[in-house]
Amino acid sequence: MSEKKRAFRRVVLKLSGEALREVGSQDNISPEIVGRIALEIKDGHQAGVEIAIVVGGGNFWRGASASARGMDRATADYVGMMATVMNALAVQSALEAEGVPCAVQSAIEMKNVAEPFIRRKATRHLSEGTVVIFAAGTGSPFFSTDTTSALRASEMGACAILKATMVDGVYNADPKKDASATRYETISFKRCLSDELAVMDSTAFSLCMDNNVPIIVFDLNVHGNIADVIKGAPIGTIVSNQG
Repeated sequence: MSEKKRAFRRVVLKLSGEALREVGSQDNISPEIVGRIALEIKDGHQAGVEIAIVVGGGNFWRGASASARGMDRATADYVGMMATVMNALAVQSALEAEGVPCAVQSAIEMKNVAEPFIRRKATRHLSEGTVVIFAAGTGSPFFSTDTTSALRASEMGACAILKATMVDGVYNADPKKDASATRYETISFKRCLSDELAVMDSTAFSLCMDNNVPIIVFDLNVHGNIADVIKGAPIGTIVSNQG
């Protein structure tokens, strides 16, 4: 994938649950933040890019943390899946308020609030210009929403996963702890694995590598970055098989 030009037909945007909350706020979901994210997604959508979204649930619940404190892991993960549905509905509401057609598909059936995940229907939605938000993870415990992103991107034939983070790319060390840390413009999956660079969990990473789905890691906190990365601006770090 060229650093100068990234022409996307279809992407999966991965947002953390915490991305929906104002820093320092007592809110689980801050409507102003969700509204700003929706405006940026609208900008990318108007550019003609087909957009799917996977959002985490960490602003409400973290299954792994609850499990570490003694809760049954599978149950803890199912609670986390419910959290992602709440976030998906909030994003859907904000997008529809901006006039962007949007559908939520849940991997766990809850017909009163979301469609069930059906791959062919999701593909049709995307091809017709509807933004699709994939909720409830993979529908099974022990899998993260990063893995959901990798799985859905592979199923949908997405050109890339756009992973919104708190840093502006992948570094050779933690930039918050090491002032000399260097950011990569591009890096290979194999190099990330050999250098133990935390981009996604190992299951998600393997899916992306095996199915040749590039990951673009970019900074969510810079206003306009979501729209820009959707439209192909050369920001962040590209992780791919080519490197």
